[in-house]
Amino acid sequence: WNNKNYHLSESVFGLKLLMPVDTYQQTTRSIKYAILFILLTFLTFFLIEVLNRVKIHPIQYLLVGFSIVLFYLLLLSLSEHINFDLSYILSSISIIGLVSLYTASILHKKAMALLLLIVLTGLYVYLYVLLQLQDYSLLLGSTGLFLTLASVMFLTRKVDWYALKNGQ
Repeated sequence: WNNKNYHLSESVFGLKLLMPVDTYQQTTRSIKYAILFILLTFLTFFLIEVLNRVKIHPIQYLLVGFSIVLFYLLLLSLSEHINFDLSYILSSISIIGLVSLYTASILHKKAMALLLLIVLTGLYVYLYVLLQLQDYSLLLGSTGLFLTLASVMFLTRKVDWYALKNGQ
């Protein structure tokens, strides 16, 4: 002890506190986006309805809304038994498949169902990326919403909203 000089700054000893994010925290973070996802899915259905001049009944909107809510229940229940990533994949594939097949059935248009499948897949991939990010999730979230709003405004720029009210 006496003959040696110890320099604390050269020591490699240290302590890092890392709180791992468990499946309940990840599920809770995903649920915070639930209302947004329901609204974005309804917006997609509404745009399909308006731009393609097809009618979608409010009950059909309600059933699709229920399926999206079921995603979060599936995610939570599966993540209690398997890891979160696999739970997310299985839950999202199940709901995207269900809604896409239902859309193909009610609209009798496979192209619209395929379009919806692509949009929903994009939304669920986007949510997964948001859940993985911590420092940039707000930036990515607000940028994504901006791009979504810009896309909706572009797609509906020539829609005569007054003609829709009059049934034309």
